[in-house]
Amino acid sequence: MLEKMFKLKENKTNVKTEIMAGITTFMTMAYILAVNPSILADAGMDATAVLLATAIASFIATVCMGMTANMPFALSAGMGLNAYLAYTVVIGMGYSWQIALLAVFVEGIIFIALSLTNVREAIFNAIPLTLKRGVSVGIGLFIAFIGLQNAGLAVDSSTLVTITNFTDSFSTSGICALLAIVGVLITAALYVKKVKGAILVGIIATWLIGIVCQLTGLYVPTPEAGFYSLIPTSVISADFSKLSETFGQCFTVDFSTVKIVDFIVVVFAFLFVDLFDTLGTLIGVATKANMLDKEGRLPRIKPALLSDAIGTSVGAVLGTSTVTTFVESASGVSAGGKTGLTAIVVAFLFLISTLFAPLFTTIPSFATAPALIIVGFLMFSSVTELNFKEDNYAEVIPAYIAIIAMPLFYSISEGISLGVISYTVLNLCTGNAKKVKPLMYILTVLFILKYIFL
Repeated sequence: MLEKMFKLKENKTNVKTEIMAGITTFMTMAYILAVNPSILADAGMDATAVLLATAIASFIATVCMGMTANMPFALSAGMGLNAYLAYTVVIGMGYSWQIALLAVFVEGIIFIALSLTNVREAIFNAIPLTLKRGVSVGIGLFIAFIGLQNAGLAVDSSTLVTITNFTDSFSTSGICALLAIVGVLITAALYVKKVKGAILVGIIATWLIGIVCQLTGLYVPTPEAGFYSLIPTSVISADFSKLSETFGQCFTVDFSTVKIVDFIVVVFAFLFVDLFDTLGTLIGVATKANMLDKEGRLPRIKPALLSDAIGTSVGAVLGTSTVTTFVESASGVSAGGKTGLTAIVVAFLFLISTLFAPLFTTIPSFATAPALIIVGFLMFSSVTELNFKEDNYAEVIPAYIAIIAMPLFYSISEGISLGVISYTVLNLCTGNAKKVKPLMYILTVLFILKYIFL
C-alpha cells in the first residue's frame, strides 16, 4: 500500500529510510512548538492554545503535503510570518490578534484560489535563481536578528541597536542573555558534531542550565518584569480546553470597531507578506534540498503551494499564524527522505506532541533564541552559491539588496520588494532587458505602487 501511495521504489527509497527521515525532520523543527507560542504570546494570545493550534495545523498541512504533492516537506507556523503578526500587525499597527487571524484566514482562502491556478507558480518561476538564493540568505539574517532580540542580547540604543549590558539586572535579563550565548555555542557544537536533532537538544540543554541557575539563585523569577519560573509544574496533559481560547476567534471580530478599509489593508499586507514569504521559504527549502531543476523550477509545486494555503486557513481558525514549508525539511532529505511518507511521519509526531503542551510552554525565550540564530545560519549558508564576479553584478547586487533589507527594515516582504525592483531596474539600465521575464516587470510596477499608496 505504501509503495503504491508514495512510489518508494521509483524514488529509490524504502519505508525504514522514510521513517528515519521523518523523525530527523521533526527533531530539527520541533523548536517551533516552543518558539511560536513565545512570539504570539507577545500579541496577547494564550501560549498553550497557540501551541495546540500550531501542532494540529502542522499535522493537517503536512499530511496534505505528503498525500497530494508526495514531497518530503513538513509545514508549520512560519518564522518571520509569526513575527509579522505579533510585532507589526498587532503591536505596530494596533490591531487585535483576532483581527490579525481573520486577515490570515482570508488571505489563506485567496491563496487556495491562487494555488489552484498558475499565478503563484508563475511568480515562483519568474523570480531569477540568484534572487531566490538571496531571499533564502536574507530570511536567515532576519530570523537570527529576532533570536538576538528574544534573547535580550540586541537592545534599543542611541545607535538604534546594541548589545545588552550584562551587569544591569544580572539576575534576570543579564543572566538570560548570557545563557542564550551559552545556548548558541552548545547548539553549534552539537550541529558541528552532526548530532541528530541538534537544535532541539540545544534548546533543552540551555533550558536545563537555566533551571540550575534558578536553583542556585543566579536566576531569580520576577513575574512582574516578565521573568517566570523555569521549572515546569507538569509534563503531560490531555486537556485541550485551552484551544477554545483561540479556536474560531477569527470569526468573533466586532466589525463595528474596524474600518473596512483598514481591514482590507491588513489583509493585503498579509497577502503580500505571505505570498513572498512562502515563496521565499519554499525557495530556501528547495535550494537546500537540491530539488530545483536547471531553470530554478520546483516540480509538483502546485500541490505544494496548495498544501501551505490550506494549512494557513486551517491554522487561522485553530489560532496560529501563517503555516508554511520549513527549511528544516532539508534535514530529512539529507537523511534519505524522498517521498511524502517522510512528511506523514512528521505530521503524526506533531499530533502526538499536543500531549506535551505544558512542557513546551514552560521553555523560556532565552532557550529558544539560540535555535533561531542557528536556523538563521543554516539559511545564510546559501550565500556561497551566489556568484560575485564582475560579469554577474546585475544579478547579484539585487540579491545583496534583498539580503540586507530584510533584517535592517525588519521585513521579509520589503527585502523581496527591493530585490525585485532593483533587479528589473538594474538590468534595464545595463541593456539586459531581455533577461527580465514579463511577470517581473508587473511585480516591479506593483511594488512601486505599494510604496506610493500604502
